[in-house]
Amino acid sequence: MKKTIDVLGVSFIYTTLAEFIAKLCEYANKGEKKFIITANPEIVMLARENEEFRELIQQADYVSADGIGIVKGAAMLGTPLPERVSGYDTLLGILRTSNETKRSIYMLGAKEEVLEQAVVRIRHDYPNVCIAGYHHGFFDWEDDSIIKEIQETEPDFIFVGLGAPRQEKWIHHHLHMVEKGVFMGVGGSFDGIAGKMKRAPKIWRNLHLEWLYRLFKQPSRWRRMLALPRFVLEVRKEKRRRKNR
Repeated sequence: MKKTIDVLGVSFIYTTLAEFIAKLCEYANKGEKKFIITANPEIVMLARENEEFRELIQQADYVSADGIGIVKGAAMLGTPLPERVSGYDTLLGILRTSNETKRSIYMLGAKEEVLEQAVVRIRHDYPNVCIAGYHHGFFDWEDDSIIKEIQETEPDFIFVGLGAPRQEKWIHHHLHMVEKGVFMGVGGSFDGIAGKMKRAPKIWRNLHLEWLYRLFKQPSRWRRMLALPRFVLEVRKEKRRRKNR
């Protein structure tokens, strides 16, 4: 049975990045079907405030600690996680491994021009990865052509970058329609691969300030960033509650 750590009602898989990548690739090798959520404090707070979304998350096979805030929160609660397991790093790790084993992927999300640049980059950097198909993130929710293409091509991995909670809802809505495939929400990862959104320099990441770097680069994210102080406040409340039990 997989070990999980509860952070404000969301169960996070207790794993390292390397272990997680290996586990997902193992499922792909076996042709199994899995639903993966990469959750940061914003997603945890959304789940805390939205019962429907909370129930959806509970149906995922794995939830990984996408943000350093999750790792810090788990430590504050006395139940530490090994490390941050971000969607972007997991995606890159899967691409590296899939390049060696010639696995197939499907990509859904981002603007059309951004997605096409990401596809070009992947084909260049990971030439043995088979791109079974791809579609930008602006489509009619009732359009079934995307899931039909996935059914026909049967990719090993389906990366969905529609942003939370839309990507999780799309996966949950369509998962029962396929026989195999590891479905994972990857947020803005396609922008990163395409070079449209540069990752924070290593020194910022080492200081656990990648979120602040992104805020500097994208000031429009400030409303979303408000979830972080609310998350910390709720973690402190939960810590006191556990202490007084």
